[in-house]
Amino acid sequence: MQSLIISGGHLDDDFAASYMKQYEFALTIAVDAGIEFFDRKGWAPDYLVGDFDTVKPEILQKFLQLEGTKPKILQFQPEKDETDTELAIRTAMNQGCETIHILGATGSRMDHVLGNIHLLGMGMGRGVEIILVDPNNRIRMIEKGIVIKQEEQYGSYVSLLPFTPKVTKLTLTGFKYPLYHYTLECYHSLGVSNEIIAEQAEISFQDGVLLVVEAKD
Repeated sequence: MQSLIISGGHLDDDFAASYMKQYEFALTIAVDAGIEFFDRKGWAPDYLVGDFDTVKPEILQKFLQLEGTKPKILQFQPEKDETDTELAIRTAMNQGCETIHILGATGSRMDHVLGNIHLLGMGMGRGVEIILVDPNNRIRMIEKGIVIKQEEQYGSYVSLLPFTPKVTKLTLTGFKYPLYHYTLECYHSLGVSNEIIAEQAEISFQDGVLLVVEAKD
């Protein structure tokens, strides 16, 4: 089951609407200011999640007063250990979602962006894939190898950044810059801006965690 989380960061409405048409989401979750996107589109998500300190009060009230099927409300105190986006991810996983797409998780607050990237690892132990997407980037975190088909890649560039001190026996095939059993370590930029040159590219490694960033520019 796939779910979509609209977070409260920078969001391109046209991109988000197009993305929602591209995939079939069984569950939609609006996070705090992300609720305003659904209001602008005249749609209702399945869940409203957050402390609701950034959504406009009148818009929140509009959803609370909906007639018929209303979104489920999960409201939390502002003084909490988790971000609203983390609570939304937990909600999606608790509902049995196997793939979680997150939009609106990037923007000018770099602390939030980095925090959201860290959240990509939440699903690893539960077999849940979490994907952070904006108009220019698709970001995933992996602990085992993957294949990226050229026709399905997101943009022109693929960057691989170690999220553990070392990623061992990293092997890249189908890329402009291949590797074979290489140990990729933190604090280096070797994995940035590779390109797929074959019909498909394969990333494999023995141990560690990789951040995979597919970028359009």
